[in-house]
Amino acid sequence: MQANSVQRATVAGGCFWCLEAIYQPLRGVQRVVSGYLGGHVAHPSYEAVCSGTTGHAEAVQVTFDPAVISYRTLLELFFAFHDPTPLNRQGPDSGTQYRSAIFTHDPEQRRTAEALVRELSENQVFGAPLVTEIVEAPEFYPAETYHQQYFERNSRQPYCQAMVAPKVAKLRSKYSALLDLETLRP
Repeated sequence: MQANSVQRATVAGGCFWCLEAIYQPLRGVQRVVSGYLGGHVAHPSYEAVCSGTTGHAEAVQVTFDPAVISYRTLLELFFAFHDPTPLNRQGPDSGTQYRSAIFTHDPEQRRTAEALVRELSENQVFGAPLVTEIVEAPEFYPAETYHQQYFERNSRQPYCQAMVAPKVAKLRSKYSALLDLETLRP
Protein backbone atom coordinates (compact mmCIF):
# COMPACT_ATOMS: atom_id res chain seq x y z
CA MET A 1 0.00 0.00 0.00
CA GLN A 2 1.17 3.50 -0.72
CA ALA A 3 1.74 5.80 2.24
CA ASN A 4 -0.92 8.24 1.05
CA SER A 5 -3.64 5.74 0.11
CA VAL A 6 -6.63 4.89 2.24
CA GLN A 7 -5.98 1.87 4.46
CA ARG A 8 -7.92 -0.47 6.74
CA ALA A 9 -7.29 -1.41 10.34
CA THR A 10 -9.25 -4.25 11.91
CA VAL A 11 -9.26 -4.92 15.64
CA ALA A 12 -11.28 -6.88 18.19
CA GLY A 13 -11.35 -5.86 21.83
CA GLY A 14 -14.65 -6.84 23.37
CA CYS A 15 -17.94 -5.28 22.37
CA PHE A 16 -17.74 -3.66 18.97
CA TRP A 17 -20.04 -0.82 20.08
CA CYS A 18 -17.26 0.48 22.35
CA LEU A 19 -14.52 0.44 19.73
CA GLU A 20 -16.77 1.91 17.05
CA ALA A 21 -17.59 4.87 19.32
CA ILE A 22 -13.87 5.48 19.91
CA TYR A 23 -12.76 5.37 16.29
CA GLN A 24 -15.69 7.13 14.62
CA PRO A 25 -14.90 10.73 15.70
CA LEU A 26 -11.18 10.63 14.89
CA ARG A 27 -9.66 12.92 12.27
CA GLY A 28 -8.55 10.84 9.32
CA VAL A 29 -11.07 8.07 9.95
CA GLN A 30 -13.40 7.81 7.00
CA ARG A 31 -15.54 4.86 8.03
CA VAL A 32 -15.98 2.42 10.90
CA VAL A 33 -17.92 -0.80 10.41
CA SER A 34 -18.81 -3.19 13.21
CA GLY A 35 -18.66 -6.83 12.24
CA TYR A 36 -17.31 -10.31 12.73
CA LEU A 37 -14.22 -12.19 11.63
CA GLY A 38 -11.93 -15.01 12.60
CA GLY A 39 -14.51 -17.76 12.65
CA HIS A 40 -15.51 -20.78 10.59
CA VAL A 41 -19.05 -19.84 9.48
CA ALA A 42 -19.79 -17.64 6.48
CA HIS A 43 -22.03 -14.62 7.12
CA PRO A 44 -22.70 -15.28 10.81
CA SER A 45 -25.54 -13.58 12.66
CA TYR A 46 -25.11 -11.65 15.90
CA GLU A 47 -26.97 -14.37 17.76
CA ALA A 48 -24.68 -17.08 16.36
CA VAL A 49 -21.53 -15.10 17.21
CA CYS A 50 -22.83 -14.41 20.74
CA SER A 51 -23.38 -18.14 21.24
CA GLY A 52 -19.60 -18.57 21.01
CA THR A 53 -19.93 -21.46 18.57
CA THR A 54 -18.84 -19.75 15.33
CA GLY A 55 -15.31 -18.77 16.39
CA HIS A 56 -15.80 -15.16 15.29
CA ALA A 57 -14.76 -12.10 17.25
CA GLU A 58 -16.78 -8.92 17.46
CA ALA A 59 -14.54 -6.43 15.66
CA VAL A 60 -14.42 -3.09 13.93
CA GLN A 61 -12.91 -2.34 10.56
CA VAL A 62 -11.62 1.21 10.31
CA THR A 63 -10.99 2.87 6.94
CA PHE A 64 -8.49 5.67 7.49
CA ASP A 65 -6.12 8.08 5.78
CA PRO A 66 -2.58 7.38 7.05
CA ALA A 67 -1.54 10.90 6.03
CA VAL A 68 -3.87 12.17 8.79
CA ILE A 69 -3.75 9.41 11.42
CA SER A 70 -1.24 6.60 11.58
CA TYR A 71 -1.93 2.90 11.96
CA ARG A 72 0.22 2.93 15.10
CA THR A 73 -1.95 5.69 16.61
CA LEU A 74 -5.06 3.62 15.90
CA LEU A 75 -3.43 0.67 17.68
CA GLU A 76 -2.34 2.85 20.62
CA LEU A 77 -5.97 3.90 21.02
CA PHE A 78 -7.05 0.26 20.76
CA PHE A 79 -4.85 -0.54 23.76
CA ALA A 80 -5.96 2.60 25.62
CA PHE A 81 -9.62 1.58 25.45
CA HIS A 82 -9.69 -2.13 26.23
CA ASP A 83 -7.89 -4.49 28.58
CA PRO A 84 -5.62 -6.81 26.57
CA THR A 85 -4.78 -9.05 29.53
CA PRO A 86 -7.82 -11.25 30.27
CA LEU A 87 -8.31 -14.15 27.88
CA ASN A 88 -11.66 -13.92 26.05
CA ARG A 89 -13.15 -11.29 28.35
CA GLN A 90 -13.89 -7.56 28.44
CA GLY A 91 -15.82 -6.19 31.40
CA PRO A 92 -19.06 -8.15 31.76
CA ASP A 93 -18.65 -9.84 28.38
CA SER A 94 -16.94 -13.23 28.20
CA GLY A 95 -16.32 -15.75 25.44
CA THR A 96 -14.00 -16.05 22.45
CA GLN A 97 -16.14 -13.51 20.59
CA TYR A 98 -14.77 -10.86 23.00
CA ARG A 99 -11.08 -11.72 22.55
CA SER A 100 -8.35 -9.16 22.04
CA ALA A 101 -7.01 -9.37 18.49
CA ILE A 102 -5.34 -7.31 15.80
CA PHE A 103 -6.14 -8.51 12.28
CA THR A 104 -3.42 -7.27 9.96
CA HIS A 105 -3.85 -6.47 6.26
CA ASP A 106 -0.19 -6.43 5.19
CA PRO A 107 3.31 -7.20 6.50
CA GLU A 108 3.92 -3.59 7.59
CA GLN A 109 0.82 -3.66 9.80
CA ARG A 110 2.03 -6.93 11.33
CA ARG A 111 5.45 -5.41 12.09
CA THR A 112 3.83 -2.33 13.63
CA ALA A 113 1.47 -4.42 15.76
CA GLU A 114 4.20 -6.79 16.93
CA ALA A 115 6.51 -3.88 17.81
CA LEU A 116 3.80 -2.13 19.83
CA VAL A 117 2.82 -5.31 21.70
CA ARG A 118 6.49 -5.98 22.44
CA GLU A 119 6.96 -2.41 23.70
CA LEU A 120 3.86 -2.56 25.92
CA SER A 121 4.96 -5.94 27.29
CA GLU A 122 8.56 -4.90 27.96
CA ASN A 123 7.38 -1.76 29.77
CA GLN A 124 4.79 -3.80 31.71
CA VAL A 125 2.17 -1.18 30.89
CA PHE A 126 -0.71 -3.43 31.91
CA GLY A 127 0.94 -5.23 34.83
CA ALA A 128 0.06 -8.60 33.32
CA PRO A 129 0.91 -10.46 30.11
CA LEU A 130 -0.93 -9.33 26.98
CA VAL A 131 -3.10 -11.99 25.32
CA THR A 132 -3.76 -9.98 22.15
CA GLU A 133 -3.59 -12.15 19.04
CA ILE A 134 -1.92 -10.75 15.93
CA VAL A 135 -3.18 -12.60 12.88
CA GLU A 136 -3.71 -11.99 9.20
CA ALA A 137 -7.16 -10.58 8.54
CA PRO A 138 -9.59 -13.21 7.26
CA GLU A 139 -12.87 -12.28 5.58
CA PHE A 140 -14.74 -9.55 7.46
CA TYR A 141 -18.52 -9.80 7.74
CA PRO A 142 -20.32 -6.54 8.55
CA ALA A 143 -22.72 -6.84 11.46
CA GLU A 144 -26.41 -6.25 11.06
CA THR A 145 -27.48 -2.67 10.32
CA TYR A 146 -28.80 -2.05 13.83
CA HIS A 147 -25.25 -2.53 15.21
CA GLN A 148 -23.76 0.22 13.03
CA GLN A 149 -23.29 3.59 14.78
CA TYR A 150 -24.91 1.94 17.78
CA PHE A 151 -23.77 4.35 20.47
CA GLU A 152 -24.65 7.36 18.36
CA ARG A 153 -28.21 6.07 17.97
CA ASN A 154 -28.61 4.45 21.43
CA SER A 155 -26.51 6.53 23.81
CA ARG A 156 -29.19 6.42 26.53
CA GLN A 157 -29.44 2.63 26.51
CA PRO A 158 -28.22 1.25 29.91
CA TYR A 159 -25.31 -0.80 28.48
CA CYS A 160 -24.15 2.22 26.49
CA GLN A 161 -24.34 4.45 29.56
CA ALA A 162 -22.40 1.98 31.68
CA MET A 163 -19.81 0.72 29.18
CA VAL A 164 -19.50 3.02 26.16
CA ALA A 165 -20.13 6.51 27.55
CA PRO A 166 -17.17 6.44 29.98
CA LYS A 167 -14.84 5.50 27.12
CA VAL A 168 -16.18 8.33 24.96
CA ALA A 169 -15.71 10.74 27.88
CA LYS A 170 -12.11 9.54 28.26
CA LEU A 171 -11.55 9.98 24.52
CA ARG A 172 -12.84 13.55 24.64
CA SER A 173 -10.79 14.53 27.67
CA LYS A 174 -7.53 12.67 27.03
CA TYR A 175 -7.33 12.52 23.23
CA SER A 176 -9.15 15.67 22.11
CA ALA A 177 -6.32 16.64 19.72
CA LEU A 178 -7.18 13.58 17.60
CA LEU A 179 -10.88 14.36 17.27
CA ASP A 180 -12.67 15.63 14.20
CA LEU A 181 -14.89 18.24 15.82
CA GLU A 182 -17.33 18.21 12.87
CA THR A 183 -18.21 14.55 13.44
CA LEU A 184 -18.19 14.65 17.25
CA ARG A 185 -21.65 14.25 18.71
CA PRO A 186 -22.68 15.97 21.98
